[in-house]
Amino acid sequence: MEKRETKQFRSKTELILYFLKGSKRFFGAGLIFACLLALLDLINPRIIGFTVDSVIGTDEPQLPQFVLNMLGKLGGREYLVSHLYMIAIIVIVIALIGGLCRYLFQVLNSMGAEKLVQSMRESLYGHIQKLPYSWHGENQTGDIIQRCTSDVETIKRFLAEQLITLVRVCLLLVLAISFMWQLHRKLTMIAVLSIPVVILYSFFFHDRIGSAFQRVDEEEGRLSTIAQENLTGVRVVRAFGRELYERDRFMTKNEEYTKMWIYMMKLLSIFWASNDLISGLQIMLVTGCGAYFCVNGSMSAGQYISFIAYNAMLTWPVRMLGRVISEMSKAGISVGRIQYIMNAEAEQDKENTETASYTGDICFEHVSFDYGNSGKKVLDDVSFTIPGGKTVGILGGTGAGKSTLVHLLDRLYELPENGGKITISGKSVADLKSREIRKHVGLVLQEPYLFSRTLDENIRIGAEGTDHEDVKAAAKIACLDQTIEHFTDGYETYVGERGVTLSGGQKQRTAIAQMLIRKPEIMIFDDSLSAVDSETDGKIRAAIKEYTDKATVILISHRITTLMHADQIIVLDKGRVAEIGTHKELIEQQGIYRKIYDLQMQQM
Repeated sequence: MEKRETKQFRSKTELILYFLKGSKRFFGAGLIFACLLALLDLINPRIIGFTVDSVIGTDEPQLPQFVLNMLGKLGGREYLVSHLYMIAIIVIVIALIGGLCRYLFQVLNSMGAEKLVQSMRESLYGHIQKLPYSWHGENQTGDIIQRCTSDVETIKRFLAEQLITLVRVCLLLVLAISFMWQLHRKLTMIAVLSIPVVILYSFFFHDRIGSAFQRVDEEEGRLSTIAQENLTGVRVVRAFGRELYERDRFMTKNEEYTKMWIYMMKLLSIFWASNDLISGLQIMLVTGCGAYFCVNGSMSAGQYISFIAYNAMLTWPVRMLGRVISEMSKAGISVGRIQYIMNAEAEQDKENTETASYTGDICFEHVSFDYGNSGKKVLDDVSFTIPGGKTVGILGGTGAGKSTLVHLLDRLYELPENGGKITISGKSVADLKSREIRKHVGLVLQEPYLFSRTLDENIRIGAEGTDHEDVKAAAKIACLDQTIEHFTDGYETYVGERGVTLSGGQKQRTAIAQMLIRKPEIMIFDDSLSAVDSETDGKIRAAIKEYTDKATVILISHRITTLMHADQIIVLDKGRVAEIGTHKELIEQQGIYRKIYDLQMQQM
């Protein structure tokens, strides 16, 4: 793996701007049409007011000079009186242009929104792929999925709807107030009294709505985790008859999630209802005061009609301004949750990496390791050497540190400072590229993960440039070929999610074939023969020995018969090396190995 610098986003705004790189032009163009639409919406009330006062009525027209000059060229008021339909045509033309602007705004805004979502998903998915194995162990899959779906949609809605609306609202406020100010200053001052009230109580609800949304979001992540675990482990649930238990567990968590949503909806209902109440009172006040000004002669009928139209336009932006502020709190929580993922440190190699032959000795020198959450060492001062080209067995009880050893060798976990040293052909694994290590070190786990693809695709998933013959050869060594031949679709058999249609032994043999087709110099079998019978176990080991004559093979198993023919056997006990030797030597030592051997032989 090449050196990767993880970009740290110090603020939420910086992260948003990063995601907006591919969609700025769409949002920018959409914003232009939104502003044009706002301007066009403000023209028609002025035209209607002019028509009532200066065309139907006889008042002196109060219009900009360039408009008066254009009317003079047409024939002035007399021409409009005799051709009243011209005003209707102008209103219709402005409405049509407004409709076109609205269409272009919606199209461009939607394109920008989808480009934004695409950018966010690709950035998140790509970054998650680079994160260390340990990070995935610390974070629940369901919660990660929820952040990459629900939180992404929340941000999309805010940027594509609320943020654009905020700009349009501000423009409408400025223009509407300026137009209203020209019509009647006292009534304008009365009309704008509600604006600071709406803004203040919106900020009052901002933090409360944000806190409630964060709890809802986190609870949704927990609910997604339960659903994901149960859908993935449905066979285990059914096998142990735990359907009712799991259903009750889901319903309990769902009840908590629903209560949190109801609480947030109550907050939003109070907020929206208050918003609507203030807006309604403002409309009533403006209507009443405007009527009074008309009666006392300080305002004409046309001005009153225009003012009411502008006030209606003002009321909507003010209401939306309050809602945008509340939605901002939700978006802020979602951005923070995504920022947590994007700021997680990616797996990195050292700047000056070295190369190794991978055919030499593998040395563990005073290796100590713990997972950082218990304080108890999983490995404690472990030292041994695996000769290149030899087969070495590792035996130990549960929690002895067997799997941890190979995860450190494969750099799925990094050795801490003062945690010892692991070398391959004399080169420290910390100085090698992780991508190169995983190319030359093949690892088969006890519980292999198969993808929802065909057997052929699963076997060649990590081997580029291989053909079907290579797949068949690897399957034969893994004693999987005869099983596949009995399937109706052969190698094109679809195995289902996590290989659900295969037995445990079939999945393990598929994983072995998956590793063998790559022909790595170091092959690790982490208890990967536990689900096959002893006869098949022997056949696979014999075939692998013949196939991997020059490869270094590490066998981890609880089964003595799997390890007894290894060139060397290492016995681990509570994170320490308890015994090292051949099968014969360990039998003679009368230690842990001999006790396990006697116990297993009695059971056969």
